[in-house]
Amino acid sequence: MTNPAAVRPKSAVSHGVGLAGLAGLGLWTLIARHYGMDGPSAGLVAVAACGVPMVLWSLIVDKVHRNASTGIDWKGAARPWSEARDISLVKIAGLWATWLALAIFYCVARWYWDGNYRFSMDLFMVAAPWLLVLSVPYVIWLDRRLIDPRDASYAFGQWVIGGSAGAPDMREVANHARAWAVKGFFLAFMVSIVPGNFASVVQWRIDEAFSHPVALAAFLIAVMFMIDVCMATVGYMLTMKPLDSHIRTANPYLAGWVAALICYPPFVLMGNGGPLDYHAGGAEWDMWTEGHTALQWLLGGWLVLLTGIYAWATVVFGIRFSNLTHRGILTHGPYRWTRHPAYLSKNLFWWFSSLPFLTVSGSLTELVRNCALLAATNAVYFWRARTEEKHLSVDPDYRAYSEWMERNAPIPRFFAWIAGRKRPVEGDLQPAE
Repeated sequence: MTNPAAVRPKSAVSHGVGLAGLAGLGLWTLIARHYGMDGPSAGLVAVAACGVPMVLWSLIVDKVHRNASTGIDWKGAARPWSEARDISLVKIAGLWATWLALAIFYCVARWYWDGNYRFSMDLFMVAAPWLLVLSVPYVIWLDRRLIDPRDASYAFGQWVIGGSAGAPDMREVANHARAWAVKGFFLAFMVSIVPGNFASVVQWRIDEAFSHPVALAAFLIAVMFMIDVCMATVGYMLTMKPLDSHIRTANPYLAGWVAALICYPPFVLMGNGGPLDYHAGGAEWDMWTEGHTALQWLLGGWLVLLTGIYAWATVVFGIRFSNLTHRGILTHGPYRWTRHPAYLSKNLFWWFSSLPFLTVSGSLTELVRNCALLAATNAVYFWRARTEEKHLSVDPDYRAYSEWMERNAPIPRFFAWIAGRKRPVEGDLQPAE
């Protein structure tokens, strides 16, 4: 008889979703490379190339639209238009007001009109009229099928029109605002970096990539980053109840938002010249290993592996990737080894790629400073992890996953051994970290 404590909780996403997206993205990348299509439009097609197969797999194979968590009743008759009309109008008012608020924020924040961000703004301006028009039939259609259409969007709409449709639930209003703040902030960033990441892979000459271990490592790392960016962009776009990929809740803790935002432009602290810049007086791994081919193969391969784990941690999300949100609990892929595979692999990558304990000048001060600042960067990601766990721990599914990880996953058990903590026994209840 199987011990229930040893059974890994079911993941909210199947393996097939991410693999379908990976296959579509890989096929389009090969086509783009063959025809030399490396412009911004080709980058957007790459997002669609991985997004469409993931949607089809989710609907046809996994049948996610049938999940109870969508809140949609597909079996019963749709409620009459006359019953859904007033609710839908309130929600449309709230949705349009949300988009207006985002548009105002984009206009006021000057960084959105420079550099890579300009591409996002141009795309959003083209998409805006279509979204306004299509949102009307979509909201009406969905409200006729939702078991309870009076959700967070409805509460926000009530607040927007001044409570004339009833007093809004302010907790739901806040959750709606946080969810769209996440989507608005991070989608603009992800879209802005799609063209550059895709072009870097399409433009790379294969003969050059295979000419040297450093070049091969750089090429493979670029491929992994392109996969991560395209997959993540799909996740931010497809927050939809019919796909069961909607945002259940957005992180309500200020600490979680601060920890996340300081890792992204324009607030990033780890960039060149930033307070946590750990590169001063240093050099990257390729310079330190120059002339040592065997070491380059070894260290380059390790960096590729870490980047592969980082990209894999995004791929397994399928269409649900997002910062600061709860969109279902993942328990498969690298998430069966550690709760935070992306953070762990990313921070290890930085240590081995920048080698902060080596300095070009030989300055002991720079050595100590760089190591301390990278350690502080690691601490920021540890802080992010803790705030995410605090948010997700409200869900019993996450608590079950966390308890299983404490008993069975190699990374938590390793750190427990390092810290001298006793391994949980069957029947123990472990709080989420």
